[in-house]
Amino acid sequence: GYEVIVFDNLSNSSEESLNRVQDIAKKSLNFVHGDIRNVDELDRVFQEHPIEAVIHFAGLKAVGESQEKPIIYFDNNIAGSVQLVKSMEKAGVYTLVFSSSATVYDEANISPLNEEMPTGMPSNNYGYTKLIVEQLLQKLSASNPKWSIALLRYFNPVGAHKSGRIGEDPQGIPNNLMPYVTQVAVGRREKLSIYGNDYETVDGTGVRDYIHVVDLANAHLCALNNRLDTTGCRAWNIGTGNGSSVLQVKDTFEKVNGVPVAFEFAPRRSGDVAISFADN
Repeated sequence: GYEVIVFDNLSNSSEESLNRVQDIAKKSLNFVHGDIRNVDELDRVFQEHPIEAVIHFAGLKAVGESQEKPIIYFDNNIAGSVQLVKSMEKAGVYTLVFSSSATVYDEANISPLNEEMPTGMPSNNYGYTKLIVEQLLQKLSASNPKWSIALLRYFNPVGAHKSGRIGEDPQGIPNNLMPYVTQVAVGRREKLSIYGNDYETVDGTGVRDYIHVVDLANAHLCALNNRLDTTGCRAWNIGTGNGSSVLQVKDTFEKVNGVPVAFEFAPRRSGDVAISFADN
């Protein structure tokens, strides 16, 4: 296995999650509190640990928020990524797995989406930041054959570890569907807001490809092992190939758990597309 070093500013999480990971894995991990935009903090990690590869998850990820606060997203997602690869190159570390997104695909593409389809013209600022970083990494790889980079284009991660001890529990109002549903179900929030019920879909609500977070984690491990054995830059979609609407997800949750989820329809969010799912 690998020795894991977690570097995070805890802007939308807590150390309690890390403690639970260690309990589940029966293995300790190193945690360094820091921000990837801080060159001194980042360089120190590479100086103090014999790092072989980096899995880059650090980034803000809410579509709606990115439309309202684009500068924050440009600074965190783009500038932070630039600083990370600068520190990696300085330390002689050239293997990188990047947490990208299916939002990099041109909104004119029709699902199912595959890796050969054109990127560009994302429908929102979040997708734009991921696209810019992808392009940056592709050019970096082309300029220096030492680099080995995986671009993992997530669809919609959901779920929790089978123990129930770790899952998606963000600070503040959730920006993603499943934590919103679960918080309403347990009484932490009054209603689920469903943004848009007039899309051209089976029931008028948005359709997405929901992939279990454990499958997503395994995809990262596969990508890491692949990149350690080769060079260059390659993109992979990380999805199931099946699309489900927001109402279908809510209804299934109610049926499986026997718990009602109160909801209300709200206007569409800026930057959302009607349908997005992978071709695999």
